[in-house]
Amino acid sequence: MRSTFLLSIIFLLVFVSACKTEKKQGSDAMPIQEETSLHGEEVSYATDSTTMKGYLAYDKAIKDKRPGILVVHEWWGHNEYTRERANMLAELGYTALAVDMYGDGKQAAHPDDAGKFSGMVMSNIEEAKARFNAAMELLKNQSSVDSSQIAAIGYCFGGSVVLTMANAGEDLDAVAAFHSGVQLPIMPNEGIKAKVLVCNGAADPFVSEESVVAFKEAMDKAGADYTYISYEDAQHAFTSKDADSLGQKFNLPLAYQEKADKASWKALQELLKETFQ
Repeated sequence: MRSTFLLSIIFLLVFVSACKTEKKQGSDAMPIQEETSLHGEEVSYATDSTTMKGYLAYDKAIKDKRPGILVVHEWWGHNEYTRERANMLAELGYTALAVDMYGDGKQAAHPDDAGKFSGMVMSNIEEAKARFNAAMELLKNQSSVDSSQIAAIGYCFGGSVVLTMANAGEDLDAVAAFHSGVQLPIMPNEGIKAKVLVCNGAADPFVSEESVVAFKEAMDKAGADYTYISYEDAQHAFTSKDADSLGQKFNLPLAYQEKADKASWKALQELLKETFQ
């Protein structure tokens, strides 16, 4: 009887020890990485005079054709931030093309270069239109894209680009501009077809109140379908998490604001849903 009792105690101790070991092994195990169906690839396209390097993103799990969205970069050039936004749009079910407006994937390392690069584009609207249209043609020709449903979004310089293209009467269903100038090479006119969303910071010194008033008046006169949102205390580049460090590095009034970033992204989603429902 006593031996049976001792054997039971030994068995119980071994069992408990084994359970503890199993639990420890489980807690130390590497988490299983979930496979993603998000696809991203570098693409090349060209005008008669310039070769551009873009980035295409879409969800391979979606079999149906879907709207295509052009994403135009800040004045720093086609960088990881632009690609991140393209990926975010792909996660929402769109096919997104991060555009290269400078050519050859060129990026600016200093505000002086950024101003020079962006100025060269905006001072030659015919070339800007050619580069924009080359990107749009590439996007429309993707097998995942419904070529009759195209929108464009842009940040800073890119916002000015997409607004200008909408004002030029480009075949766009919707455009959205974030922390964008609204004093444009082509101002709003009766040729505008797209729904327009502008998300700017109320504390952005690069966007004057006079330019906002003039933009709204021109949009109203053109009978455009638009929404202009001004986020309280938001400065320039409020959607970019690199804004604080870049502002400090170059002594520029740039600052990330999470509240305005999230609110403006939600406003974009609502615009796209309304446009493509």
